[in-house]
Amino acid sequence: MLQGGCLCGAIRYTADGTPFHESICHCSLCRRASGAPLVAWFSVARTRLSISGHPAWFRSSEHGERGFCAACGSALFFRSSAHPDEIDVTTASLDDPRQVPPRDQLYVADRIPWVESLSRLQAFSGARE
Repeated sequence: MLQGGCLCGAIRYTADGTPFHESICHCSLCRRASGAPLVAWFSVARTRLSISGHPAWFRSSEHGERGFCAACGSALFFRSSAHPDEIDVTTASLDDPRQVPPRDQLYVADRIPWVESLSRLQAFSGARE
């Protein structure tokens, strides 16, 4: 069972189904919705996701809408009319994101070029001193 939620704790979820489509997305909509250079997602059957709290929803495209916490702004969900039986969940909103590593990358044509060089940057184990 996978558990997670938003930054402030107003929304919690449990996914008790097997995750699929474990992906990193580089599309411009995901970047803008999250404020991050990429977003990791996994999908589960909608019937296998339990949500406590009330996510706000924003229609980000003709077929998709994004669920987020209206209190703290955490990006949490994506649902598409093209795939009505599944829902995507942001991997980093899991209590333990290590449980669902990505298997592929989407929209790599939109990837920000410097993302490929992140492993070469100076790294700190905590905050910069």
